[in-house]
Amino acid sequence: MLSQYLTKPSVNASKFTNSILPITKRFYGGLKDKDRIFTNLYGDYDTSVTGAMKRGDWHKTKSIMSKGKEWIISEIKKSGIRGRGGAGFPTGLKWSFMPKNDPRPSYLVVNADEGEPGTCKDRQILLNDPQKLVEGCLLAGYALGANASYIYVRGEFKKEIKSLQKAIDQAYGQKLIGKNACGFGYDFDIHVHSGAGAYVCGEETALIESLEGKPGKPRNKPPFPPQEGLWGCPTNVNNVETIASCPTILRRGSSWYNSFGRKNNHGTKIFSISGHVNNPCVVEEEMSIPLKTLIENHAGGVRGGWKNLLAVIPGGSSTPVLPKHIAQKVLMDYDDLAKYESAFGTGSIIVMDKSTDIVKSIARLSKFYAHESCGQCTPCREGTIWIKSFMDQIIKGKATENDLELLLELLEGIKGKTICALADAAVMPIEGLFRHFTPQILEKLKK
Repeated sequence: MLSQYLTKPSVNASKFTNSILPITKRFYGGLKDKDRIFTNLYGDYDTSVTGAMKRGDWHKTKSIMSKGKEWIISEIKKSGIRGRGGAGFPTGLKWSFMPKNDPRPSYLVVNADEGEPGTCKDRQILLNDPQKLVEGCLLAGYALGANASYIYVRGEFKKEIKSLQKAIDQAYGQKLIGKNACGFGYDFDIHVHSGAGAYVCGEETALIESLEGKPGKPRNKPPFPPQEGLWGCPTNVNNVETIASCPTILRRGSSWYNSFGRKNNHGTKIFSISGHVNNPCVVEEEMSIPLKTLIENHAGGVRGGWKNLLAVIPGGSSTPVLPKHIAQKVLMDYDDLAKYESAFGTGSIIVMDKSTDIVKSIARLSKFYAHESCGQCTPCREGTIWIKSFMDQIIKGKATENDLELLLELLEGIKGKTICALADAAVMPIEGLFRHFTPQILEKLKK
């Protein structure tokens, strides 16, 4: 098993051709201010409902609703927006799964649990642009036929919860939500629920379990939430950024939104860039922007210059690491990152320069996933502990090549064999490390 990482090319891109993923323009990025959805991402302006209205929020909301539920879902489908929480599932398609004319109550659940290391985008929306989320909940809830929305926020986000609750209270005060929301004759309530700090509650069914007052452990599927979700009723679960983007899409039109990015990778995206850059930041940009352009133009470049770059984790801690020679040419979208055997995830970039001990850094992530496993599935409960143990031995220089073989065999025994994707999230960083940095691992063994 270890030999395949020593002999095979770092990336098998032969199955990806320009005919499958056409590049229709030379450059992606450089999003203009007039095309930004999140106009107060840095909190420079008034965050109240009055300030949000001046920036265009709640404009013609009633008119949008009057076009009907099917029109709203159709526009979201045509826009091409995909879930911004990491999975990247087409949002409009997901909305269409909700049953129609079901006698049970229906719910919209918004995932604001943001626990992926390296990811810090949703909290900026909750802090500085919360009315976009509140309006998005109303429009999405109406399209889904939901009776109410529950926003599940990471428990550590104290300021964010306070900001969001204030925004909801102001929306109630303006009669934008609640009974006869926006004067449209539709009753819709929004509730904020604080989580208890479990990473696994980022998985939609574990989140639902937690909302119901149970331990946050993922459910077996099927049934899926649209058939049997919160309190056994039809439920749609979406990420904060996804829902908050919808009002602007519906106001400006699906054709405007899907003019950004490549095919199957449309729209704008909030990227968070951290690590060894001169200006760590959160920024909204066009999908398919080159990773190097994103780092250079918005994060002030790599500390010590691009020549000092060692590796980049492109989409949050669970996405496989990429070395410099790939990072300097990859586009930030679902398809191009998959081509290089990584993933887009949450679009949260962690930059590491040559001062980084790459093996130790990835080992640190294995400790995180071992800690956050809910323990329900044996491959994850036991496997993540063993991954951490193997990585600790490698760091201490006590491992052998036989141990590396056992570790790689262990990864195969875990991946895809659990109820949720936490086990896969623990495996993928280690696979990326072996794919591109096996010599550094072997060097640890020699020492």
